[in-house]
Amino acid sequence: MAQSKTTWGVGDYPRMALKLEPVAAAAVDGVPVGPGVRVLDVATGTGNAALMAARLGADVTAVDIEPVLIEVAERRASTEGVDIQWMLGGFDLLPVPDVAYDVVFSILGVMYAADHAAAARELARVTTPGGRIVLASWQPGSVIPAMGQVFGRFLPPPPPSSGPPSRWGDPEALQDILGTTDLRLESTTSGHVTLSFADATAGAAFLIATAGNVVCEQSRLERLGTWAQLQSELTDFVDERGDFCDGHFTLRLDYLLATALRA
Repeated sequence: MAQSKTTWGVGDYPRMALKLEPVAAAAVDGVPVGPGVRVLDVATGTGNAALMAARLGADVTAVDIEPVLIEVAERRASTEGVDIQWMLGGFDLLPVPDVAYDVVFSILGVMYAADHAAAARELARVTTPGGRIVLASWQPGSVIPAMGQVFGRFLPPPPPSSGPPSRWGDPEALQDILGTTDLRLESTTSGHVTLSFADATAGAAFLIATAGNVVCEQSRLERLGTWAQLQSELTDFVDERGDFCDGHFTLRLDYLLATALRA
């Protein structure tokens, strides 16, 4: 069994990844993907976009920095009988050749790069002229970025970076990020995925269990006596952001889907 290299490999993020499959589907449906198309999925996680592209017959390579998630993705591909090349690598130096891919996806992934401009240059480097890059990123102020602010009162500060991940979910900021490359922002659309729970308490428990950076801190926060406070504050946050209708409590996660063309 693979050993985790990052907090993404701790906790139960694969449960969240399954809930986020509609985001990958929207990305893959938005560009021509099929036999003969060379696809790269950057920060593939458990392989949602990679698997969808492979089912359509594309020649797929998928990269992620976390061995635990790659292992989950490999098992999924094996179960389905699809052929995907899985690779370990980060945003700053993707372990793939120049101008090698017709379509590059990053679904709720590259936005977490520490150096936004460097990550954009890597996306451009690996894309063929005329190729497309499709990015899904959380929108500023939406549930996931705002949830991070709740956690931030209890967790260690994140590593230094070019800015918050949600910059990639703002069309103007994304244009600035891509402006350091020969990528031209072609289109942006807003989308959302809805999570359903019995109530706000169940929603908060799910968000904690699937957030490795929080799970890693549980023992420390329990010793400090603040773990229950984190749970309580997140439950209040989820309750404020969610809706209760027809016996279901739902939480809407808003994202930006952007397509860029390499000149």
